[in-house]
Amino acid sequence: MISSLLVANRGEIARRIFRTCRELGIATVAVYSDPDADAPHVREADAAVRLPGSAPGDTYLRGELIVRAARTAGADAVHPGYGFLSENAGFARAVLDAGLTWIGPPPEAVEAMGSKTRAKALMAKAGVPLLEPVDPATATTDQLPLLVKAAAGGGGRGMRLVRELGQLQGELTAAEAEASAAFGDGEVFVEPYVEDGRHIEVQVLADAHGTVWTLGERDCSVQRRHQKVIEETPAPGIGDELRRTLYESAREAARTIGYVGAGTVEFLVSGDGRPYFLEMNTRLQVEHPVTECVTGIDLVAWQIRVAEGARLPGEPAQPSGHAIEARLYAEDPAHDWQPRTGTVHRFAVRAADGIRVDSGVEDGSTVTTHYDPLLAKVIAHAPTRQQALRLLAHTLERARIHGPVTNRDLLVRVLRDPRFVDGGVSTAFLGQLPPASSDPGPVRLAALAAALCDAAGRSPFGGWRNVPSQPQSKRYRAAPNGEEHEVRYRLGREGLLAEGHPDVRLLTHTTDRAVFEVAGVRREFEVSVYGDRVYVDSALGAVALTALPRFPEPHTRTAPGSLIAPMPGTVVRVAEVAVGDRVAAGQPLVWLEAMKMEHQITAPASGTLSTLQAAVGRQVEVGTVLAVVTQEGTTE
Repeated sequence: MISSLLVANRGEIARRIFRTCRELGIATVAVYSDPDADAPHVREADAAVRLPGSAPGDTYLRGELIVRAARTAGADAVHPGYGFLSENAGFARAVLDAGLTWIGPPPEAVEAMGSKTRAKALMAKAGVPLLEPVDPATATTDQLPLLVKAAAGGGGRGMRLVRELGQLQGELTAAEAEASAAFGDGEVFVEPYVEDGRHIEVQVLADAHGTVWTLGERDCSVQRRHQKVIEETPAPGIGDELRRTLYESAREAARTIGYVGAGTVEFLVSGDGRPYFLEMNTRLQVEHPVTECVTGIDLVAWQIRVAEGARLPGEPAQPSGHAIEARLYAEDPAHDWQPRTGTVHRFAVRAADGIRVDSGVEDGSTVTTHYDPLLAKVIAHAPTRQQALRLLAHTLERARIHGPVTNRDLLVRVLRDPRFVDGGVSTAFLGQLPPASSDPGPVRLAALAAALCDAAGRSPFGGWRNVPSQPQSKRYRAAPNGEEHEVRYRLGREGLLAEGHPDVRLLTHTTDRAVFEVAGVRREFEVSVYGDRVYVDSALGAVALTALPRFPEPHTRTAPGSLIAPMPGTVVRVAEVAVGDRVAAGQPLVWLEAMKMEHQITAPASGTLSTLQAAVGRQVEVGTVLAVVTQEGTTE
């Protein structure tokens, strides 16, 4: 019987595991890095042990420190969560060698699936359908497109799509470098790239007595940079025959390696309905809540019971309804999915029947550059897929999220896109999504509400004037497109007279709330201010504004042709170029790593590399000049 459990992880997954532990009567132990000292998962644990440092390599990836923390705190079991050391066979062995219970599969099973190349060899012997690997030395144009993948990879790291044969060698080199930096293993392999394929995975749960459950499939095809964004179960539009093939293959994969515990077998399903084994994740998945919602099974509870030696009943419960999960990230889809940092001033998702929120942040939390930018997972469960879609989109749209830019608006667009609503979209879907429509009406109304609330805070009369005067004015910049809006209005005996708003009548306003009648319809706007940042929430959508000074201040001008760091991070690679070399527009020059993602910084124009200030290992802040390209006919 486990009495105290340490979670070797952070954020929302640590909180999720602690929740089940409390329900089972198990004491909890957290570990934390210095940036996480006041994180929610630390405060929720019964005890917590500091891992000195900030970077994952100094803290959450130090297996010996975590084992020592478990023994120091008196824990008798370790749960790895996902990410970090969750699929590290050496860590699993270290936990067991310390006399602790490992909440996961046997180290041998982790090792068997730790390399995609070894895993594919095992699955081939077991008769699981596979894509045939391609020898890069003999690859032909007929085999294009190709996908370069890291053998020890995950989360899209070390993965490169090749559409021209001349690019293959360069992408192999780049993938090897990224894989080596991310996983300590530079092995890569090449396989055919399946156009318009669907990413479908099967949840398995096995005990140590030979029983293997398949708990339904999940469609994870909505992805950016080969990383999942939206997941759902059951997968829409797949037939019974394909479902049986997936389940049988998943069970065979688990039995082949003697699997015990919760795991996921992932497949790529081609447009003609043929499944191909991708990999097996020997851990709990980020998207496990959708399976829990439709089955009513607490996967974490069963992980713990199986680790204690319990037997699974003969058959799992039949699934009920449909569940969809959206991953809410601090990132900017409009700017190449760049991660964003800063304070989460407010995080509030309205509770409703059928809504579950697994969050790693709360009001006042800080998103740093050290870890994944995932803020929360929002899950909707309803009797039908259409109901779940509508509920999830509505919940996300009405959430109060004040802080770094997030992908919330994109998630809502996806959930309401007719092609996604019809079901069965491929992994290429996000790349085919049309640009967001830009209706300036809600933003202009939000700016007007913000200006009136600002005036109410500065004057007891809220900007009211007894005699005619010059209009009041206030300027804002809207995120994420940077468009500026100037609000000009008079507030007097005749009420509100706002330029550009002839059909708006002011009903009431305070420092944090404005109510208008717009073309005969009552609209209420909630205004929250944090320094110069203003967030306006209404039924028309959420708007983030930056209040601009009345008289703009002079600022330092960046040299034309500068490569600017778009986020804080670490320089992990620099192209083989030197000052004085010719470079082409769009040529990758610097690679920056931030929040578990690698970002290319490319030449803004063709010309001569006149300055190069990037060096591998250098920590940079937003706006740091990494290099300067001087175009012909110009000077620095």
